[in-house]
Amino acid sequence: MAFRWKNTLKDRDVTDEALFLNRRQLMGAAAAGAGLAMTGQAVAAEEALEPTSWDDITQYNNFYEFGTGKDDPVRYADALTTSPWTVKIDGMVDRPADYDFEDIMKAMTVEERIYRFRCVEAWSMVIPWNGFELADLLELAGVQEGAKYIRFETLYRPSEMRGQSSNFIDWPYVEGLRLDEAMHPLTMMATGIYGRDIPNQNGAPMRLVVPWKYGFKSIKSIVRITVTDEAPVNTWQQLQPSEYGFYANVNPEVDHPRWSQATERVIGGGLFSPRIPTLMFNGYEEEVASLYAGMDLSKFY
Repeated sequence: MAFRWKNTLKDRDVTDEALFLNRRQLMGAAAAGAGLAMTGQAVAAEEALEPTSWDDITQYNNFYEFGTGKDDPVRYADALTTSPWTVKIDGMVDRPADYDFEDIMKAMTVEERIYRFRCVEAWSMVIPWNGFELADLLELAGVQEGAKYIRFETLYRPSEMRGQSSNFIDWPYVEGLRLDEAMHPLTMMATGIYGRDIPNQNGAPMRLVVPWKYGFKSIKSIVRITVTDEAPVNTWQQLQPSEYGFYANVNPEVDHPRWSQATERVIGGGLFSPRIPTLMFNGYEEEVASLYAGMDLSKFY
């Protein structure tokens, strides 16, 4: 499935931050010299996304399992043990099992992908992820006919995740996708950032990334994936149904009940950096709009 992107990168090929940025400059120059042929266009599209720094990506987070402050995850996530790690895949699958993370990684094709990341709080980043298509993992387990949804569950371990000692959320954290959203080639399981293993505060050892949806959909530190024919109720939908729905697609024309979604603040841009317009589906409209043909986009919250 990952080969749809014709990407031959392995985890040993992805680069650290300094080399990554230098490589992008060289690729951009080569693309311009080539007159933006097909591969040049793809490079140019990537070049337009300026990656957020490692420090900003890893030090400004929402991960309420460690606290509600933006710096709580980086302060407290070291307490989390991520090895060994297993992911239970169950429900409507041919091969239900507790899959060892290391075995999963041996079976997957690791790629480097640069995605926009848009939080429902109206801030954004650009993140160079490493990981694999979720579709490949689901095919490993064998999705059965009649399945319609995927339910995801975060680790529940209050002894290491200090935020779970509060009753703010009915733990564990839960998210969900339609099956066609989960199987879309943009949907990935991220296991790294800038070629390094993904840090605990960013969802180690494996998290979901759905770039056209608000960030809370991209559930972290996943321990269970259930294939089902019933729509799961995600955590924020359960907590505040008047403000958060199942889909949570990025839509600048639909405001949050308490703030506008028309613009966003780019993390790392500096104190006086201007806000930028938010793009429909976070800039991935061409790739994913067909998934929602005929649906009322104003109700996607």
